Amino acid sequence: MSLDFEAPGYLYESVAKRIAERIEAGELAPNTTLPAEGQLAREYGVSLGTARHATRLLREWGLVVTVRSKGTYVRRREKTPEFCLWSAP
Repeated sequence: MSLDFEAPGYLYESVAKRIAERIEAGELAPNTTLPAEGQLAREYGVSLGTARHATRLLREWGLVVTVRSKGTYVRRREKTPEFCLWSAP
């Protein structure tokens, strides 16, 4: 997958957004391993540091979780209710 290297903003954000789109589309299913950062770097044509920063951003967004010595996994997303009965009107 190629990125628009001329687009405004940080490249790692573009990579993270692309991966998030893949997660939302179901291409990367919950509880599956995210490709290694080196593989992501090659796939998107970016440096390893950019891929690492993108992975860190995905963790901050709550889309993936990293288990030391095991890998990074796509998190199961709980469906958010449209409304809550206990919330204030």
